[in-house]
Amino acid sequence: MNRPNTKAHRLAALFVLGALLFNFPLLALFNHPALIGGVPILYLYAFVAWALLIGLLALVIERT
Repeated sequence: MNRPNTKAHRLAALFVLGALLFNFPLLALFNHPALIGGVPILYLYAFVAWALLIGLLALVIERT
């Protein structure tokens, strides 16, 4: 019996997650003139979401 390719499924799910995280409705939620630590909220959200995706991709790819 063939085992489904779970790595490919997880990578596809991460792609969908990335598309949702960087889509307009979520970006509009963080588009405020406020600052956190001197950094605009939208920029902080973008970099945190980007780092999260990179970390999750590393976990999926390096998993045996």
